Amino acid sequence: MDLVRIIVAVLLPPLGVFLEVGLGKHFWLNILLTILGYIPGIVHAVYIIARR
Repeated sequence: MDLVRIIVAVLLPPLGVFLEVGLGKHFWLNILLTILGYIPGIVHAVYIIARR
């Protein structure tokens, strides 16, 4: 299941974080990072998914 979440995180980072943690602070941080730059959003999303 983590592989699917990582693939989703690469395509749409906030969705990958949402699937992992829900509507918490990490989700909103990832939205901000994705708006500021797509790559930071991906890095954050993969980190959140791989950390658990």
